[in-house]
Amino acid sequence: MEAGPGAARLRLTGDLDHDTSDQFVERAQACLAADPGLRDLFLDCAGLRVCDSTGVAGLLLLHRGTSARGIGLHLESPPASLRRTLDVTGIARIFTQGGGGRQAEPATDSHSTAEARHQTSPPPAPSR
Repeated sequence: MEAGPGAARLRLTGDLDHDTSDQFVERAQACLAADPGLRDLFLDCAGLRVCDSTGVAGLLLLHRGTSARGIGLHLESPPASLRRTLDVTGIARIFTQGGGGRQAEPATDSHSTAEARHQTSPPPAPSR
């Protein structure tokens, strides 16, 4: 974990799956608890190889906790497979994606301002 004023970054490497998701969520929640003034949590996904449905559930659980506290949750350099999973499931809109993502302004440093925080919007209407 890297920490800066109002922000922290966790580096995800390897697989985020059934075997590792609980550990990831515990580590991320400990990071949130360690800094009550945290405004932004960045997840560096450049080293992430696989993210299965349990990993996605972990990301959603973390998002629930960060959004309840008004903390921006940012995905940096998500691999194409994770971007596709987020797009297909319709949850890409809840994460700010930097470093190759297609959402919002890339937020890549620990000195990010509130303007770089994610914004939610209604899902697009289904096409016919």
